[in-house]
Amino acid sequence: MSTAAAVACTKCALHAESVFRVAGMDCAEEARILERRLLPMSGVESLAVDVLGQKMRIAYDAAVVTTSAISDAVAETGMKAWLEHERPVETPSAGASWRPLAVAGAAVGAGLLVQALADDSRLAWPAFGLAVLLAGREPAKKALASARRRVLDIHVLMVVAVAGALALGDWAEAATVVWLFAVSQWLEVHTMERARRAIRGVMTLAPSEARVTHGDHEHLTPVDRVLPGATILVAPGEKVPLDGVILAGRSDLNQAPITGESLPVERGPGDEVFAGTINGHGALDVRVTHGVRDTTLARIVHLVESAQAQRAPAQQFIDRFARWYTPAVVALALAVFVVPVAFGGAPSEWAYRALVLLVVACPCALVISTPVSMVAALATAAKRGVLVKGGAHLERLAAVRVVAFDKTGTITAGTPGVVSIAVMPGADEREALRAAAAVEQRSHHPVARAVVEAARARGLEVQAADDVRALPGLGAEGTWQGRPVLVGSVRLAEVRVPVDEAMRRAVEACRADGAAAIVVAIGGVVRLVLGVRDTVRPVAADVVRLLRDQGIAHVAILTGDAPEAAAPVARQSGVSDVRASLLPADKLTAVQALRDAYGPIAMVGDGVNDAPALAAADVGVAMGAMGSAAALEAADVALMSDELQKLPYAVRLSRAALANVRVNVALSLGLKLAVLVLAVFGISTLWMAVVADSGASVLVVANAMRLLRHR
Repeated sequence: MSTAAAVACTKCALHAESVFRVAGMDCAEEARILERRLLPMSGVESLAVDVLGQKMRIAYDAAVVTTSAISDAVAETGMKAWLEHERPVETPSAGASWRPLAVAGAAVGAGLLVQALADDSRLAWPAFGLAVLLAGREPAKKALASARRRVLDIHVLMVVAVAGALALGDWAEAATVVWLFAVSQWLEVHTMERARRAIRGVMTLAPSEARVTHGDHEHLTPVDRVLPGATILVAPGEKVPLDGVILAGRSDLNQAPITGESLPVERGPGDEVFAGTINGHGALDVRVTHGVRDTTLARIVHLVESAQAQRAPAQQFIDRFARWYTPAVVALALAVFVVPVAFGGAPSEWAYRALVLLVVACPCALVISTPVSMVAALATAAKRGVLVKGGAHLERLAAVRVVAFDKTGTITAGTPGVVSIAVMPGADEREALRAAAAVEQRSHHPVARAVVEAARARGLEVQAADDVRALPGLGAEGTWQGRPVLVGSVRLAEVRVPVDEAMRRAVEACRADGAAAIVVAIGGVVRLVLGVRDTVRPVAADVVRLLRDQGIAHVAILTGDAPEAAAPVARQSGVSDVRASLLPADKLTAVQALRDAYGPIAMVGDGVNDAPALAAADVGVAMGAMGSAAALEAADVALMSDELQKLPYAVRLSRAALANVRVNVALSLGLKLAVLVLAVFGISTLWMAVVADSGASVLVVANAMRLLRHR
């Protein structure tokens, strides 16, 4: 290996990426402080900050910078950082604690009372001074850290405003304002922390320990120490700790934590189970197939966390707006003071108005108005079994006006079913169907299972036939109640039994309906012709109707099947636009044509076979992605279960999230603009400015939390 190659290899090996928890980061401005401090550091390659999650993901060259140096750099900003795996998440300091705030509030009240009763207002100054010291301690510490980084945030602006009020001799105003600011900061941080706990609760699903078994012995082991191949016991009522395959036992599993499915599913030996699902009535012995970091749940959590860190277009616009908003308002504050004073205005009066403007110059509530809504919506969607890969995809889903479905496995169930039964003259339908099911009972062929299910659906008792023999590619034969029974294709029937006109008409009717004809002959005479085809999901028509009710202008089916197979599916699901006999490249062309005709399009498929069409659509939606790494990676939105009705829910949630963002922006910007205008005319006060700033932050977080309960 050459020296250059060795150096390149060394650099590759030293590339590292770590996730840090950050205490004290409660505002987008504090996130920018981190970026300004860390990104210029030698060895730091990239930084992604998540305010809602109080985390940062940093890529760096481990040969140049260490995690300790990164933590020390964060400490210089007044915040604390530690590697995510080092210790449990801590609740950050909520500004001032409630006890100093309570004392400060009492001091403000006492000062106002003394000022009202005494002739000399200076007698109240000690009480006001105590309130300023107690309530202003935390804002002053943060202001000092921001000033060192040359950042003009709300804490710096507040300290300037309070100092200005004291300099003007308005001690009551200064004490009241700093106390109100500290209280609002306390409320804001605790409201934000409540939102964080709710979001973490959505994604914290799997237990931390597993019952590992060795023969007759079992012991509790942390899940991160359980390796693939180990056998674990999942007792009734417990959560499954790791992905695996059932070795012994049978139970009903509640998969709602991952898929959002409303009903438990029956699982037995050979079936897969997933971490985070809830075991029902039976004990299960499970062979572990994935370590804790590779489970389906772990992949989901990772994708949701990555999605939360992504900025949606609306958020990017707000961030750009905020960059010029603060300098513009600070410049306006200077102009409000300098210009009137230059023309003979009273310096104290115009200085006070300028101080009010300084307080509303920080756009914290505005900047957080979008990400808090997006994160709440993404977490709620994940809880309901809908994985959206980021705010940008959520925005695009809200704008969708046309939906294109793949047919097989999407609009249809993906498994064949008996859709018609033609009874030949003189035959007994129930007897003939019992005979056919008896021959097919032990076969695992999809058509055989469809015949057995059709018999059971009609309440028929099915017992296996004797001397059953499979005829590959044609069907099966056996003996039932002493008579020979043949179940198979038309080609098989034409060779083995007499064919009459009634059978031919029944076969043609099946083909016209897009179904395959299965002939049932008993004792050498044709008794039934069964029409078998992929069955339309019972909810398909309702889903199409719900989408149209939500303003989806057009719904189409794109399929590689022949038109005669696709037509009945479209008819039953209520779709008028069906495009059949499409190759993958043709589907891509169809997606582009639908977009040109109707607007933004969502393509719904299986996430693998429809990859070109999914990629070409504005939003690609993968069905039944649970356990499928390929499906999780292929689409913008993944429906974890096969429940098609999750799609209208996802559209509804995306639009609710966008509406929530608009309300939050209107609240935060409207309050600030109102105070700003009133300040110029000398009507608003400092405490009104504080309420407009921090109060708006509390309102937007509380409003966004409503999305956590969206159904």
